[in-house]
Amino acid sequence: MTVIRRMFSLKWLITTLLVFAGTALCIRLGIWQLDRLDQRRAFNHQVESMKAAIPLDLNQTIPEDIASMEWRAVSVTGTYDFENQIAIRNQYNDGLYGYHLITPLLFETSNGSSQPEAVLVDRGWISADGNSSPEDWRAYDEAGGVTVAGQIRLGQTKPAIGGVADALPVDGSKLAVWNNFDIEKMSGQFPYPILSVYIQPDIEESDNTPPIPYQPIIELTEGPHFGYALQWFTFATILFFGYPFYLRKQED
Repeated sequence: MTVIRRMFSLKWLITTLLVFAGTALCIRLGIWQLDRLDQRRAFNHQVESMKAAIPLDLNQTIPEDIASMEWRAVSVTGTYDFENQIAIRNQYNDGLYGYHLITPLLFETSNGSSQPEAVLVDRGWISADGNSSPEDWRAYDEAGGVTVAGQIRLGQTKPAIGGVADALPVDGSKLAVWNNFDIEKMSGQFPYPILSVYIQPDIEESDNTPPIPYQPIIELTEGPHFGYALQWFTFATILFFGYPFYLRKQED
């Protein structure tokens, strides 16, 4: 009996189908890892190109494609609107639970508009102890005008895996504490338009006074995705070509 006929005989049919399914799964997982590699390379290029760009001064200009400029350095001078600030829960600093305080910054631009622009600023971490309400957050007010220097960041439109989506109160009241930094959804409760990005201020190592600014650690590597892809393709090759060899041995 030939190997092909043996593969599709009643005795080996189920095993053959399982081998084909396993081979297809391994190939799909390999392609998925290559897709992850492409995404990682695109992310690295985005970060590197924006880090190399000159800092953007929002008081001078607000590019129409600002949402494509994540990680670019940015600065702006304006006044905080503490009446409309919000917080993001489930944030940690040195293992301590708390919130990130998000405050709208109103600023003027050189385009001559009589209506000030607004951008959200992640002012940083505050402890959850004694800071459960917007009234408590007023202890962190900064009087007068401020200049914020940091980087452009995009919001979080979808909850992280296992996260809970936010829902605005049905009675039209404002949601003070959010699970996700969903700028699009947040914009519905501000009394003025806000930019589609937010600012993550630069940090100072010696700054331990809340709100404490936060900057993520970015690793510009390709990660293990290419190696994982090779592994999955190797498994697929072993299954697809090793199985007929195994059947041939059964004839001996």
